Amino acid sequence: MKTTPILKGLTKATLVVLFSFLSSFVKSQKKLPSIEMREVTSAITIDGELNEEGWQNLPLANDFYQSVPFDTSYAKTKTEVKITYDKKFIYIGAVCYDDLDGDYIIQSLKRDFSYPISDAFGIYLDPFDDHQNGFSFAVNPKGVQREGLLQDGGIYGVSTSWDNYWFSEVKTYPNKWVVEIAIPFTSIRFKPGTTKWRINFSRNDLKRNEGSSWAYVPRNFNIATLSYCGELLWDKPVKKAARNIAIIPYVTGATRTDYEGEDETTYNANIGTDAKIGISSSLQLDLTVNPDFSQVEVDRQVTNLSRFSLFFPERRNFFIENSDLFSNFGFRNIRPFFSRKIGLNNGQIVPILAGARLSGKIGNDWRIGVMNIQTEGNEANTPQNYSVLALQKTVLKNSNIGFIGLNRLAFDHTTPTYDNFNRILGVDFNYASEDRKWLGKVFYHHSFAPNIGNNNFTHASFARYNDKNWVFMWNHEYVGNNYTADFGFVPRQTRFNPDLGIQEKRTFWRIEPEIGYTFFPKKSERYLNQKVFLYMDQYLDSKGETTDNLIRLQYGLTLKNTSSLNIFLKQNFTKLFFNTDVSFSGQTPISNGDYNYVDGYIEYTSNRRKKLFFNAFTGYGEYYNGNRISYGAEVNYRLQPIGKFSLGIRQNSIHLPQLDKPVDLTLVSATAELSFTKSIFFTTFFQYNTQIQNFNINSRLQWRFKPMSDLYLVYTENYLTTNTSIKNRGLVLKFVYWLQ
Repeated sequence: MKTTPILKGLTKATLVVLFSFLSSFVKSQKKLPSIEMREVTSAITIDGELNEEGWQNLPLANDFYQSVPFDTSYAKTKTEVKITYDKKFIYIGAVCYDDLDGDYIIQSLKRDFSYPISDAFGIYLDPFDDHQNGFSFAVNPKGVQREGLLQDGGIYGVSTSWDNYWFSEVKTYPNKWVVEIAIPFTSIRFKPGTTKWRINFSRNDLKRNEGSSWAYVPRNFNIATLSYCGELLWDKPVKKAARNIAIIPYVTGATRTDYEGEDETTYNANIGTDAKIGISSSLQLDLTVNPDFSQVEVDRQVTNLSRFSLFFPERRNFFIENSDLFSNFGFRNIRPFFSRKIGLNNGQIVPILAGARLSGKIGNDWRIGVMNIQTEGNEANTPQNYSVLALQKTVLKNSNIGFIGLNRLAFDHTTPTYDNFNRILGVDFNYASEDRKWLGKVFYHHSFAPNIGNNNFTHASFARYNDKNWVFMWNHEYVGNNYTADFGFVPRQTRFNPDLGIQEKRTFWRIEPEIGYTFFPKKSERYLNQKVFLYMDQYLDSKGETTDNLIRLQYGLTLKNTSSLNIFLKQNFTKLFFNTDVSFSGQTPISNGDYNYVDGYIEYTSNRRKKLFFNAFTGYGEYYNGNRISYGAEVNYRLQPIGKFSLGIRQNSIHLPQLDKPVDLTLVSATAELSFTKSIFFTTFFQYNTQIQNFNINSRLQWRFKPMSDLYLVYTENYLTTNTSIKNRGLVLKFVYWLQ
């Protein structure tokens, strides 16, 4: 298969697409509501009872709009909300009525529950009224808290990696549950002196299978989308928050035994601290000295048949707040900055000596992010200094233009090595129409390094239109072979040359269009929607010749009970430049050349509101010059509300003519999450992966003995899957205390 697309005129076509959606400013279908924010003069106690004098005679937010399963009427489940404030806190009181028999659906008592599959009440705050960044707080009927950041306008939901101080209590009654919340001004970022914020409230009633919100949100958008928030009108300008300073020291003790090396056991203790300093109500300084991330959960493993590295999200708290300022530059697979490259190398820890990060809002339209981190280095890695400067300017109300500069500088002990560096300068323009139906992006990044050569840049464009029925998407990407992002993520740029035994860098283009249509039925029918999508993902070399191409046709059906069925048919093309082991087993590789192959699979997910639910899939088709059979399932059981258990298996059986027998790649995972109380949690993962020949056990006991302060006990073991011999085991005890 060989194609030569018309790369000439690509820039012109991109500009035409951008111009078309820049002229689109479609207004919301329904007028956004507003609520007055009145200061309370008497004390409010957070006890789940709205009986204090301060709650009386306040404006009421009610008449919620239904967003799921339909978005054309008011919600059947009634919710009433009041909001007030004093010098220290914003208070929210909500009465969540319930006229149906049966238990609430509660995943567990663990913090940061999954909102879509839990009964819950949620709040979405946009203090800067910029429709781009905000905060979310939610509570379920058992009083479990969930907080997170809203980035990219909230269209992708809530990032729950962020943790902070706030308070809530819930009281349940036969026909309702009552929520009382206090959010400290010091826990959120805002501009003093303003009189208007944006806010929305949401309710998830899974017994009725209804999602609703105070301000109308179309069902094709995430309920957290900031463009659909109502107005929060203050009775007087918001005052500057008190200076917020939090010191977070930690102490760890650990033991580790390595059975593959010299069979020795090591012991070590560590101490360090983080600090969060509120420079202003909208700007925060994060400091870290000798940080330790041993309490972070292990990554969920997957079977990788792509020949390229996989992306795993950041889980370390130091990098979380305002992380979009740094990590949203570029695209998903062209990231100039990827924080997991700092302090980690191929899964091994590289100690961080210290770091500082200043991030937040300056004035009405500017956001700034400045970061500097110094690693200690070890036998395999020289010490490195990492610096990032990011600036973002709001334009066109919902859009922004961003500038980023990155610098990596190596050290010889304490002396900078000025001929060992990598730098990137880049500019990104992010567009969003007022109703978020149109999204778009263009960027250009240029890298610098010693003897880097020409073609050391990358650029891309993206445009997407999404209404209730139609989805149109266009994407182009270009990466030059000398573009270098040492602490970024560009997996498609490099490939291994087995003849030379080195990783080679290559130039590539990517063309990625998509079109889809979603059918919504009348209310009387049994399903929520049906959808048909056609997607193409094509990679080309510098000569315009196709190296990889995927054409995928998808049919999806979602029933009213939340179960879903998806069917995929795929046409694949892969050009192998070298003899390659595509079975990932170390056996005979297949020869280089062009390969066309077709496959398909079907996936079903049962009703997730049930205590026992499952997901299953099976696939069959051609695979290079052979074929592949894949199947898998995951069963989940909810012992409400104290525990969640899951068991999953994924199997790929690869049949190739040059192999003596099929290669079976097996991934088995099991998870147990126990919530003994709202402050004591135990989680265990078992992961058996024959592709990397590793069986991993990770157990974590967490006691949150006071807000934001924890005691962790983490135990890990790793075994070979070939003979079950142990590779290593370790035990870590960590104490973290939040002083504010």
